[in-house]
Amino acid sequence: MTSLATLPGFLAYLATGILLLTAAMAIYIRVTPYNEITLIRANNVGAAVTLGGAMIGFCMPIASAFAHSINIVDAAVWSLVALAVQIACFFAVSKLLGDSRAAIERGEVAGAILKASVSVSVGLLNAACLST
Repeated sequence: MTSLATLPGFLAYLATGILLLTAAMAIYIRVTPYNEITLIRANNVGAAVTLGGAMIGFCMPIASAFAHSINIVDAAVWSLVALAVQIACFFAVSKLLGDSRAAIERGEVAGAILKASVSVSVGLLNAACLST
């Protein structure tokens, strides 16, 4: 069956993508001033929105890197660049909003939506830039 001939490559890229996403989210959670997972377990909507936006914003560049890179190592390197960009965006928006830590910890949603929107927007731009 020739349609399954590329299955090993698919599985390698899928596993690498999941590993990169998991590692990126672990790093992201460590560099943010609050623990999103703890807050989400406490039903904090603001933390869930922020982390969800960051996850989507990081996934798009991974997908673009996989689609446009010459091999899996090249894609992984560009994915790490995308992570650095996403973390820089988090801190830029945090600086713009002032003390957003307390707002996120209180579960406020307005700042979280802005952070998530910036993460997704920058993720889209990042993904597009990886295709050039």
